[in-house]
Amino acid sequence: MATESFEEIVEDFEFMDDWEDRYRHVIDLGKGMEPLEDALKVPATKVDGCASQVWLHPKIEDGVFSFEGDSDAMIVRGLIAVLRALYSGLPVADVIKVDARAEMERLGMNEHLSSQRSNGLRAMIERIRLVAGEAAS
Repeated sequence: MATESFEEIVEDFEFMDDWEDRYRHVIDLGKGMEPLEDALKVPATKVDGCASQVWLHPKIEDGVFSFEGDSDAMIVRGLIAVLRALYSGLPVADVIKVDARAEMERLGMNEHLSSQRSNGLRAMIERIRLVAGEAAS
């Protein structure tokens, strides 16, 4: 159920033998994102459970899910970019059907992130699923 954008990341990762190269690629993905407007960095968009500061601003237009996000940590900005590739553009009802853990496993994320980063990633996924679930019902 992964989007074309996410499949491109998977393909990029397949060409990288070293996890350090993959790590740098994730950071580069984050650097390529537009920063979230300061006006959107409010308690309502802040994600609890992350070691760093994380904000997600979901948008649902014509039943299609997307979101903007930002973090004060470069690797986390990259993880936000990966999640955007995974979820953005999906019908809102399909967002909760995505097995994010399995998709992230395809990238090797589950075994290469620290426990704090893994917890933060789970918190971001939970927030995305919660917002989509509320919008779909």
